Amino acid sequence: QVQLVESGGGLVQAGGSLRLSCAASGLTFSSYHKAWFRQAPGKEREFVAAISRRDDITNYADSVKGRFTISRNNPKNTLYLQMNSLTPDGTAVYYCACAAVYSTIVSGTPDYWGQGTQVTVSS
Repeated sequence: QVQLVESGGGLVQAGGSLRLSCAASGLTFSSYHKAWFRQAPGKEREFVAAISRRDDITNYADSVKGRFTISRNNPKNTLYLQMNSLTPDGTAVYYCACAAVYSTIVSGTPDYWGQGTQVTVSS
């Protein structure tokens, strides 16, 4: 049974930082492309960042470029999202995801989702 468990969310003031983690089990973590998505209240879930499974190519939404960094530790089966210079627009539930085919990240339909972790940025 595949499980993706996010942690590290919380309340932070604008301009602050948070580091999210996603612990994976039940799958060969290194064989999957990985991504972070987020869903703000009243909005659709949106792509935040992705990292390819082999050569660490990263991709970011324009809204987070230069502020967020996605990384992974395959031996620890863990995905990370370092978020700096947070703004109130960053308030959302953040989800990690794993995909066997990268195009499913682009389409928002990866194979596996975590349950999400709440990030709240106060102004």
